[in-house]
Amino acid sequence: MEKNILQEITKKPVSSQQITKDIFLVQFPLVNAILVGDPQAESGEWALIGAGMAHTAKAIIKEAESYFGKGSQPTAIILTHGHFDHVGAIIELTNQWNSPIYAHQLELPYLKGERDYPPADPNVSEGLIAQISPTFPNQSIDLGDRVQALPADGGIPGMFGWRWVHTPGHTPGHVSLFRDEDRILIAGDAITTLKQDSAEAVLNKEKELNGPPAYFTTDWDSAKNSVKTIKDLNPEMLISSHGLPIKGKKLREQLENLVVNFDEIAVPQEGVYV
Repeated sequence: MEKNILQEITKKPVSSQQITKDIFLVQFPLVNAILVGDPQAESGEWALIGAGMAHTAKAIIKEAESYFGKGSQPTAIILTHGHFDHVGAIIELTNQWNSPIYAHQLELPYLKGERDYPPADPNVSEGLIAQISPTFPNQSIDLGDRVQALPADGGIPGMFGWRWVHTPGHTPGHVSLFRDEDRILIAGDAITTLKQDSAEAVLNKEKELNGPPAYFTTDWDSAKNSVKTIKDLNPEMLISSHGLPIKGKKLREQLENLVVNFDEIAVPQEGVYV
């Protein structure tokens, strides 16, 4: 049964949806990529957040061109962090686009081939995704000079009006992105809107706030503090790299619950990093 569920997940085709006039969600079976930019803007600027898993470059380019036009290229590629499901297509994409890549200073060693991530821990859950997580790559990639640190002032190249917020825990240099004007937050993996450890939840896209994917999270105290940081921003909409957006009253209620009950909801009862 679990094998059938996993096969069904991986066979699901890519889809996309417009979230706001300038935010587009590209949904792959296990992760989202996000396009930010107004297709009607004279500047033609837009940014890509997250580079998906391996072999997704063509799909990302196709979806981007459907919104921004044939041959369009992002002003910047922003990485919330460098796990395999967020950088899988980054080399192919930058070979096609030659766009600059930005990440937090603390994440650069994992993106310049200097340091590997700790291996995934299958002991965090009996869910299928958690159980197969030791097969997920944890090796760093080497982007060399193509990747650079996000500006220290909090600004984000190619994303006017947005700022990055350091939300460590899942990784040391994890960032979330926030726009004060409409209080939209791109959480990356700091908060997910489904139980990423569970294949059933991933397949059904169950909309419920959860902590970061447990099998790759190594610092739970920081992860908990990052959820508090996000709550203090009082977001009106939260877009995660895993799951569908949640907004309004439902978001506020679930975010409050996640902060108050983080240990019960998000932290595994056992595991290497607990």
